[in-house]
Amino acid sequence: MLELIRGTNIDFMGKRKFAFIFSGILSVIGIIAIVQMANGRANLGIDFAGGTAIQLKFEKPVALHAVRQALEEGGIKDVDLQDFPAVNKVLIRVKKTEHELGQVSDKITSIISSRIPDNKYVIDSTTVIGPKVGGRLKADAAMAGAFATLGILIYIAIRFKLNFAVGATIATFHDVLAVLGIFYIMGKEINLILITALLTIAGYSLTDTVVVFDRIRENLRSKLKDSVESVMNLSINEVLSRTIVTSLTVLLTSIALFFFGGEVIHDFALAMIMGVVVGTYSSIFVASPVVLLWGGKKPFAKK
Repeated sequence: MLELIRGTNIDFMGKRKFAFIFSGILSVIGIIAIVQMANGRANLGIDFAGGTAIQLKFEKPVALHAVRQALEEGGIKDVDLQDFPAVNKVLIRVKKTEHELGQVSDKITSIISSRIPDNKYVIDSTTVIGPKVGGRLKADAAMAGAFATLGILIYIAIRFKLNFAVGATIATFHDVLAVLGIFYIMGKEINLILITALLTIAGYSLTDTVVVFDRIRENLRSKLKDSVESVMNLSINEVLSRTIVTSLTVLLTSIALFFFGGEVIHDFALAMIMGVVVGTYSSIFVASPVVLLWGGKKPFAKK
């Protein structure tokens, strides 16, 4: 209904070499992040590394910096705090198991009681995740990513053709690696929330890529005399406005969640912002060029 950009004639395929170099750098960073995660050297959340989470409900509002200062003075420094000011709750997560820190939940409550005595509290919940459970969660997360990638490959191969499936799969895998690598460089916590965001990004990236592939397929069937590269450039330019409108819609929603959604989904929203940008880029500069390199002379020309 609304075309923000009309009549463009951008040579996207002509820039594929620079795009491949840039994408290669992002992918290498993502692979390094995966290796570091496997070796336990990344900033893993308690979901993967194991640890203790205890949620306290206070009678009066409490400042996070006061809780953090109290815990640090009590000898607990590797701690992640999250507050729920509407209900005066604080979630305290320590990336160490009960075996490593002793009865860490008892130690935390003892510190809070002695250093914040004027604000009574009750324990809402206590969760302990051991190293074996964390390892199983890491394996399950990797399996979820593998199944998602395999599903994408099969779906695109059936709907289009194998070379299109390879392009879509590489682009999707590229997006996941890019966001994961950026999170690793930023020192952000890698947990199940991030895995959820990565799978969501994979779905978004695939949707955007399929729209581009649909137009490429239509034009390849109707413009048999034109080169594949020129048809791809034409197709991407034709859907460019639609791609930008879709990306801006999701991006604005993610930005709103980032600033107003609260701490619980802060990292999820940040990953989505990165994923929308990278996913839009990859559907144009990664997926289509891979099909061009793999596609031979005329994909779908016989049909």
